[in-house]
Amino acid sequence: MWISVVQTRLQAGQGYGNTLNCILTVYRNESVAGFFKGMSFPLASIAVYSSVVFGVFSNTQRLLGQLRHGDASHAPALVDVALASTVAGFISVGIGTPVDLVKIRLQMQTQTYSTANVKLKPTVPGFPVYQGPIHCFRTVLQKEGIAGIYRGMGAMLLRDVPGYCLYFIPYTFFCGWITPDGSISPNPASIWLAGGVAGAISWGTATPMDVVKSRLQADGVYLNKYKGILDCILQSYQNEGLKVFFRGITINAVRGFPTSSAMFLGYELSLKAMKRDQTETNP
Repeated sequence: MWISVVQTRLQAGQGYGNTLNCILTVYRNESVAGFFKGMSFPLASIAVYSSVVFGVFSNTQRLLGQLRHGDASHAPALVDVALASTVAGFISVGIGTPVDLVKIRLQMQTQTYSTANVKLKPTVPGFPVYQGPIHCFRTVLQKEGIAGIYRGMGAMLLRDVPGYCLYFIPYTFFCGWITPDGSISPNPASIWLAGGVAGAISWGTATPMDVVKSRLQADGVYLNKYKGILDCILQSYQNEGLKVFFRGITINAVRGFPTSSAMFLGYELSLKAMKRDQTETNP
């Protein structure tokens, strides 16, 4: 949870030299509570979000197997995995964009803008604009409409569609590579390792567009700097150089490993349990 706050502050905030400096600054200014800002909404929705993404991926694979090979349980080819990953990426954006926006707005609303070379909105910097996730969602919806709730959706699409391809394809490859010959299915250790490697690869490569998405969604708490994805990229590059697009890459990769390991392990064990129940029900 605390990693998400540090990642957002590094990518969309100002005045943080590195990860350690960011952690110390947040703790010094906001105590331990600062590391848990904006996390109630994601925590409440993560189960639904993950279930939908993995469910769409699995069912798309089954549909492609039925259409292409006449057997829904046929081992998917690389193109099947890529197509299923792409569909999962598109679906994830529809669910994930509002959740990410609320999380980032809550995490960034106490960020100091006194050094920013921009014109502030007529609000008092340093005082919370939003009282909580529901208030944040309602306020953005009232002031900015549906477009405000889905602010950063284009950047999230550019992050998640290739990101999920680099999530599920490496997992499939590494899982097959690690699993011993002759095994019917991968063992939990193989799933855990393959899932972790896939998560690190996916989050590491998605970092540049994740930075853009975070900046677009944070934009609007106190100020409006960016007109869109391209403008955000150009302004960020002109003001901070190429290195800005790699802010948080280490923390993204480190976070991606254990999170994805747990996700894939739960996914595979759930599939095995459902298949076992079906076999017992229909002998």
